[in-house]
Order: sequence, then structure tokens, then C-alpha cells
Amino acid sequence: MKSRYHPFILCLLLFLGGHGQIHAQEPDSACGITTSEVTLDDGVIHYRQAGAGATVLLLHGLFAQKEQWDEVICLLAAEGYNAIAPDLPGYGQSTAFPITDYRLEQQVVRLRQFLDHLGILDLDIAGNSMGGAIAALFARAYPWQVRTLAFIGPPLGITDWGPSVKDAIFQGTNPFIPVEVAEFDLELSLLFVHPPVLAEEIKRAAIQDYIARNRHYQQVWTIVSLYDRVLLPPRLSPWLPLFLLWGEEDKIFPIPDAPVLRPPFSRGKLIRLPHVGHLPHVENPVETVDRYLSFLRRPMPIRFRRH
Repeated sequence: MKSRYHPFILCLLLFLGGHGQIHAQEPDSACGITTSEVTLDDGVIHYRQAGAGATVLLLHGLFAQKEQWDEVICLLAAEGYNAIAPDLPGYGQSTAFPITDYRLEQQVVRLRQFLDHLGILDLDIAGNSMGGAIAALFARAYPWQVRTLAFIGPPLGITDWGPSVKDAIFQGTNPFIPVEVAEFDLELSLLFVHPPVLAEEIKRAAIQDYIARNRHYQQVWTIVSLYDRVLLPPRLSPWLPLFLLWGEEDKIFPIPDAPVLRPPFSRGKLIRLPHVGHLPHVENPVETVDRYLSFLRRPMPIRFRRH
């Protein structure tokens, strides 16, 4: 069980360790993942990368980090892809950005600047939850740059929060900003079918950060929650290949609300992973990548790049 949740536990440990600097091009995994950084006009984006070939950009969700994608990065790199997972501006180690950059449209602008610095012109883009919404907005803004769009877990912006999330909020608890151990446990139970077992001191240390910076977290939550309908209508290019993978037991955005009947999402076949919750790339990375690779290897429509 420990190895199954290694990326999530690593993410927690890095979060608790603060936002210290990481040296560029420092290998720190069995598959040769490196952690590097790109300096923009008023902040630094840190990112994880491994492999060579066609670029796959992986975007994390709200209050998450790039390390959640580590197993996916390794699996994609082994199959001949250049897999990149950034800490989105304001998250993880990419902290020195103004509060206005938490707007999803501004996240898209920052991502374009990030990719320009790396010299990446074409990519497959995938995201989880909030990252899925940002991926879709990026594909909408720069359709000539995106080969495919993938939702690894449901994206923010197409359906309501699940009943368990609503019930907690109605009772005065935001499960994404826990300030007590019971609230932290609630968050894990909403994210996972089988939550990882964490030591009490790890939970309490995480909670202390939520308490110390509570106003900041509340501000970010308020901004991001305004985008609960941002993909309705999606307004995506009709040629764009779509990949939709959803955990059957997702409690954040439950699968009965899956947008399989709504154009243009109906163009992509919805894959349902059993015994998986809101984070399929963490809870079952092997099957997630197997399904994703089958999609990426399909013949894709011819595109014309804008110059």
C-alpha cells in the first residue's frame, strides 16, 4: 500500500518542508526525473520532467503539487514521451506570484510563457480537477498548439460539487482547507477510495500550515470556486481529440454527472476506472497511463499550425 500512494505522501512531505529552492537538473527518482525552474517576469515556475519525445504536459489540481504526477511521468517517459509536470503559479514551490494569478485565465497566460521559455510548440495536455479546467482553457486559447486534451479525473467547471462536499460546506467545514485532524481525514476520504495511512504528526503539521495561512487559502478557494461553470459551454475546437477518464467512486465530482451526453465531450469515450476516486493518477497510475497511452497512439487528425 505504501508504494501505491508514494507520490501523494511525497507531495505531503514536500509541502510540510516549505518552499525551499531546488537545484535545476537534479535527478531524484529511479526513472531520472529532474526538477528544474523557469523564471518569468514576477515569479519562478518549478517543474518535474523526464523522457524525450513528444511533450505531454500534466497539470495538478487545487492545493496540489507537481509530485503527484511522478509515477505517471516515469511511465510516460519509459514509452518515449517528454513528460512535464509544473507547479502551477502560486502552488507548490511556484509561490512568488500575485493573488491575481490564481484566476484560471491568468494561469493559462503563465503556462504559455512557461512553454515559450522551454521552446515547446506542440503538446498533449492533461489535467486533474482544476488542472483539467486550465488544460481545457489552454486548448481553447491556443488550439494550434494542442494535439490532444485529456481529463485525468473530472475537470472543474462542468458539474456540481458532490453531495459529500456540499454537506461538509453547509455544516461549516471546507474539506479542502482542513484545520482539524477530523477535517483532514474527511479530505482524504473524499479524494481516495482507500485513503493512505498517515502518521498523526504528519496530519497535524499539514493542518498547522492551513491554520497559519488560512486567509490565503480561503482567498484562493474563493477565486477558484467562481469557475464551477467555466467549461459550459466548452467552446473547444471540433477537431480536438478528447480523452476522459473518471474514477467510478469519485466523491468530488461523482460519475453520474459525467458529461458524456454533452457536446463536445460526447466526442470522447468516457473511461471509468473501478475502485478509484478523484485522483486516478495517484490511486491507479498504471492503468491510468495504459488507457492514456492507447489514446495517444491512435491516429490523430491533421492540424495546421499558426505561424
